[in-house]
Amino acid sequence: MSEQSPKSPALSNLSREERRFEPPAELAAAANVKEEAYARADADREAFWAEAAERLDWGTKWDQVLDWTDPPFAKWFVGGTLNASVNCVDRHVAAGNGDKVAIHWVGEPDDDTRDITYAQLKDEVSKAANALTDLGVQKGDRVAIYMPMIPEVVVAMLACARLGAPHTVVFGGFSADALASRVTDCEAHVVITSDGGYRRGAASALKPAVDEAVEKTGDLVRHVLVVRRTGQDVAWDDARDVWWHDVVDGASAEHEPEMHDSEHPLYVMYTSGTTGKPKGILHTTGGYLTGTSYTHWSVFDLKDDDVYWCTADVGWVTGHSYMAYGPLANGATQVMYEGTPEKGRWWQIIQDYKVSIFYTAPTAIRTFMKQGREVPDAYDLSSLRLLGSVGEPINPEAYMWYREVIGGERCPIVDTWWQTETGQILISPLPGVTAGKPGSAMKALPGVAIDVVNDDAESVGNGNGGYLVIREPWPAMLRTLWGDDQRFKDTYWSRWEGLYFAGDGAKLDEDGDIWLLGRVDDVMNVSGHRLSTTEIESALVSHPKVAEAAVVGAADETTGQAVCAFVILREAAGDGGPDIVEELRKHVQKEIGAIAKPRQIMVVPELPKTRSGKIMRRLLKDVAEHREVGDVTTLADSTVMDLIKGKEGSAASED
Repeated sequence: MSEQSPKSPALSNLSREERRFEPPAELAAAANVKEEAYARADADREAFWAEAAERLDWGTKWDQVLDWTDPPFAKWFVGGTLNASVNCVDRHVAAGNGDKVAIHWVGEPDDDTRDITYAQLKDEVSKAANALTDLGVQKGDRVAIYMPMIPEVVVAMLACARLGAPHTVVFGGFSADALASRVTDCEAHVVITSDGGYRRGAASALKPAVDEAVEKTGDLVRHVLVVRRTGQDVAWDDARDVWWHDVVDGASAEHEPEMHDSEHPLYVMYTSGTTGKPKGILHTTGGYLTGTSYTHWSVFDLKDDDVYWCTADVGWVTGHSYMAYGPLANGATQVMYEGTPEKGRWWQIIQDYKVSIFYTAPTAIRTFMKQGREVPDAYDLSSLRLLGSVGEPINPEAYMWYREVIGGERCPIVDTWWQTETGQILISPLPGVTAGKPGSAMKALPGVAIDVVNDDAESVGNGNGGYLVIREPWPAMLRTLWGDDQRFKDTYWSRWEGLYFAGDGAKLDEDGDIWLLGRVDDVMNVSGHRLSTTEIESALVSHPKVAEAAVVGAADETTGQAVCAFVILREAAGDGGPDIVEELRKHVQKEIGAIAKPRQIMVVPELPKTRSGKIMRRLLKDVAEHREVGDVTTLADSTVMDLIKGKEGSAASED
């Protein structure tokens, strides 16, 4: 990969000092982690993570911190035993914090709320564990969970963890086919679901998809445990289906937990592969809980009186690590929200619950930018003290809007990089320690060995771009792919011996700070020049009329590939037309160079996104190359592609 400029187009008229935000002195003085942590971790990585593991309660202490004798198969805290559920609930009650609110739950409609203390959560988890035991669930059995964002989904996860029954949570928006394939792959005999959930104020069904999925799995599923959420009529099989309120509510709140081996499977999370069936990412108990609890405490500078809110759905890894296990292991008070980011709703929740730490995705931030700052300006966001970003590289323009409009220019931003596979945050600024640069994830966290290398696995050094790799094992790393060790090795460890290849490109600036350039698959080769889609998207979004942009490389007879862009305009910019398209093409040329000038720009009402908010660029590439659009089943809204196809040929400009 060739060098890529990290300079933000939106900030190109600012000095270096203006583009760098130093930690406020008062934050630095009170920060959980100090600068010396980096040197301490570099001097003895295993001792560093052993100290982090001491933050948890263990049944039996480990004999060995790390066993790396058979790479890439790592074992962390060998010989140690613990229970994730005990660490997330019981120990806080035992410490006298049972009355502390664990979850402020906000549902739809607006007046549907619950506050759940740690003592109440412990009782509910114990009841659910007893009910699952009565349904025949034993240690090692897999349980599938297909639920909306209601407290019972967290209760179900922790009950499974308590029993040592690995769970696989499937996002409630996935199809029956997607659910069936996951249930079949991990051989789950029990599915926990709900009659439905609420989305944008309207009830939507879930159990029909479960019924259809179960039919596709033969006799595999023995029980379907159903939470009554919406009161919808649902089909019922008395031999298989069980109401949650019938078996959980009346169960005993006393449950004696077993301590499980540190390497006992905690959960399997499926993530789509570029080809073939989804990959079942396996995370185990001790290392995962150590990595997530430590990074949640350090990256978000968590204090006892914080109110934390991660907006991710628990159907994704961010919801697992930084909505369920990490915050609860740390005894945090957090917000859990069932709905979608309607205009003003999130800001109302921050105002009402005095949220101090807010963690969301750049996609959401750009949506709010499109709505205009007058919406958040109508609410009191003064309780916020720290902002986080997750899911994809945040473009500098969105970073600055987030910092100024939501954070009131006082809140540091932790721009975090990690993956389903890594389990925990690996790259991020540390509040009070690390400066912030709009668009940069900055540096690897203490105890994490990140490098940027060339095709020969050589470190590229400052000022150069290449491939993002991890040189040493880390506690929350995936242990394998469920039932497929060979695919695990081939997918993540085969490109260079001993190096985990994340699949992303990155650039080190002159200070050695890391700028993520997106998936290497999203790097275009235009007339021999390698261009990052992320960089061109940032240039487009830096234009005051653009709310969001996606860029793909389309086949071109002359240049090999050509830059094709799809943009959503801000509401104040109007509907767009040839003039604004040409204006945007010239803007990219000015900010990056003539080689990056899009061959084609299409103004569209929406972009095709998965239910986790990621843009499906392969579908846009189909449009750009005038092909039949591929499979749209994983989109949050499959009708978006009809809207985009309807715009094809309009508001576009080609040389």
